Amino acid sequence: MEIFDDLTKVVYDKNTVVTIGTFDGIHVGHKKIIEEVVAKSSFYGGRNFLITFEPHPRSIVSEGHKIQILSTLKEKLSLLEFLGIQNVLVIKFTKDFSQLSAGEFFKRYIIEGIGIREIVVGHDHHFGKGRGGDENKLRELAKADGFKVSVVKAVRMDSTEVSSTKIRNLLAAGAVRTANLFLNRYYSFNGKVVIGDKRGRELGFPTANIELDNPDKLLPAIGIYAVEFFVKNNNKKYTGVMSIGKRPTFYNDGKITTEVFIFDFDKNIYGENVTVNVVERIRGEEKFSSAEELVMQMKKDVEAGMEILNTPAGSFYNNSERDSGRQKTHK
Repeated sequence: MEIFDDLTKVVYDKNTVVTIGTFDGIHVGHKKIIEEVVAKSSFYGGRNFLITFEPHPRSIVSEGHKIQILSTLKEKLSLLEFLGIQNVLVIKFTKDFSQLSAGEFFKRYIIEGIGIREIVVGHDHHFGKGRGGDENKLRELAKADGFKVSVVKAVRMDSTEVSSTKIRNLLAAGAVRTANLFLNRYYSFNGKVVIGDKRGRELGFPTANIELDNPDKLLPAIGIYAVEFFVKNNNKKYTGVMSIGKRPTFYNDGKITTEVFIFDFDKNIYGENVTVNVVERIRGEEKFSSAEELVMQMKKDVEAGMEILNTPAGSFYNNSERDSGRQKTHK
């Protein structure tokens, strides 16, 4: 996959199928769009091109609103390559850029810049200053320049329209299983193992404290989770239970930490880059009256985590809920 951050480096080619969007999370709705782009470019014997933005546009146009992202740029690019996207233009989203009208943006970046035979967008896609560009604007531009417009309908699961906003809300509420279904994969994050206070080791549950790669990455709600755990440059999958929380039994500073107790693991991984797949929430965070009471609960959490991870329902890719045919395109 070719990645561009400068339009002048892109070679113009009229035989190009294009799509535009933030694509935060690359959920099942996004995948329908991407599948259409890949299929059409193959049919035409041409190339495909995806235009996206960094940082998230809402973090620029909505002053004082810090959006927590579902996928970092690195994660997004990895997923796009896996799905068959050949070329990506990453536009640095700034205040100045946000003032480009829909027509100006489309002419400069697509009609004259990349080249276009067809554009594929989602049903609710908007672009340009004040989100002034929509399906009607695209069809107006297409009529003038001779390209095609395809609009992909919304994807619904259990009558709920899938969107990045809904997935953020689900994760913020701890509803990880449903969020995973909307993503069609486990929600994950990357980070580095850092030295903590070693409190877990004292309790008999040594944990890997994780510092996220990107502070804007959304973490699920405070609580205890069953997880899969991967160390970079190590193909082995480990499993464990993760705590996201303030550790109220011992501290009252309000600081949120992320730590994973890895089953059957005794390696030193300080400084290592890791990936965590969040499988399912076990419970919320609690304050216990003693360390002993906490240890008793932690043993129960480990048992619950093992049960989730060692049963067919615990493996997302064997999850009968995902395979039950509940995903459908909204008519």
